[in-house]
Amino acid sequence: MADSQAFRTVDGAPRAGRTLGSRQLAALLPDPAGMRPAYRHLAQAMSALILDGRVALHVRLPAERELATALHLSRATVTAVYDLLRESGYAHSRQGSGTWTALPEGRTPNAVSRLLGPHDTAIDLARAAPGLPERILTETLLRIAPQLGEHAHTPGYHPYGLPELRAAIAERFTRRGLATLPEQILVTSGAQHALTLVMGLLCRPGDRVVVEAPSYPNALEAMRRAQLRTVSVPVTDAGWDIEIVESTFRQAVPQLAYLIPDFHNPTGCLMPEEERTRTLWAAQRSGSWLVIDETLADLALDVPAPPPFASRAAPGTTGRLITLGSMSKSHWGGLRIGWLRAPSQLVTELAGQRVATDMGGSVLDQLLALALLDRAGELLPPRLEQLREQRAALAAALAEHAPAWTWKLPPGGLSLWVDLGRPVASALAERVLDYGVRIEGGACFAADPGLFEQRLRIPYTTTPDTLREAVRRMAVALADGLPRSSATRRPHWVV
Repeated sequence: MADSQAFRTVDGAPRAGRTLGSRQLAALLPDPAGMRPAYRHLAQAMSALILDGRVALHVRLPAERELATALHLSRATVTAVYDLLRESGYAHSRQGSGTWTALPEGRTPNAVSRLLGPHDTAIDLARAAPGLPERILTETLLRIAPQLGEHAHTPGYHPYGLPELRAAIAERFTRRGLATLPEQILVTSGAQHALTLVMGLLCRPGDRVVVEAPSYPNALEAMRRAQLRTVSVPVTDAGWDIEIVESTFRQAVPQLAYLIPDFHNPTGCLMPEEERTRTLWAAQRSGSWLVIDETLADLALDVPAPPPFASRAAPGTTGRLITLGSMSKSHWGGLRIGWLRAPSQLVTELAGQRVATDMGGSVLDQLLALALLDRAGELLPPRLEQLREQRAALAAALAEHAPAWTWKLPPGGLSLWVDLGRPVASALAERVLDYGVRIEGGACFAADPGLFEQRLRIPYTTTPDTLREAVRRMAVALADGLPRSSATRRPHWVV
């Protein structure tokens, strides 16, 4: 794609934008061989890609002749595809400007729909995030009411974050083994917000970024929207291949690397200490920024909680190391409180950038987060015990209802990375919705299309009974037979 953003005038005409290449689009579409009629199947596949966000809105589609060549089809077939897209509202054309993707009136992108949650009674396994007990929320809100009153007479803008919350997060890092000052902390609206700010400041379209394969879908989607070029390093059930990591830094010389070493999402792997040190040195030798996502670090179920990744760096070598954290996985996603730890000068620059987007976070949310962090010693142990019970229930249900599936029990985190033994994950996710289960196949955790079709991420963030019923329904759906999907499902806002 070109580097420029897509913009539209008031009358709907595109005035500048990105163009989707014919080979790039062809790689995303199913093989039309054997499809009858081919044009209808391809139009359905393209509309699904637009809804899922894999093909962005307001992007110029390839010329009909170019796409026909890439798909080995007649131009008349591609013309029929584009005609059907226009009729259904997924594309529009203007004389001399080509055909552009669009969203039909009344339709909601799948990414937004998944965050809003299901409007039916389906068991939701697409979001790996626990809720916050109502009692704890009520108690904490009552506790912070006087503090909130003290802030009511102030403007309430804190681009860096509430000073007392920055101090508490810095102290948290220090207790975990990494001496930190409040000036090194920026409070954000979740870790995803922090990552977006970092990429916006440090990266430019076309820059190389190292990511794990698989990795967190929302981070991958943010990189796509920033037009960054991802370079993948594999994470298997055995963890990271550190020699591949080192060679990738050496050969790709990325601007930035985004890694999840603590109970990796979705595999659950924990990076060993020696590999962390070697990764630090590899990034330092290549001059790359290293962004470490520690949002799952508190969720240690079978091992001690790991110290901060940056604590392994030699003094004076952390100038290009940024640590992300969040309360979404350990406390509650609805709180929308995250943070980053970075050199103080970079924090200042990032705070200047965030003012252009949200001016600063909610004082109420930050006071609530501060109170919950103060109670972490009381609240976290029962949360971890609950997760152990739910993980055991999920593993037992899989062993009973899907004995052919395999997985490795993770030492922490929120989910199992299950191997189905054959590439049917997207088809299963599509079929099992009819059985009352909402889940996403492994493909949405891939930076490159076509990977992890044999995998499912199954979170253990709901009750044991619900998990057992969900697995039973998936096994029944698989036994009843799977449809031939019209398109690979690629949502990107899975949590």
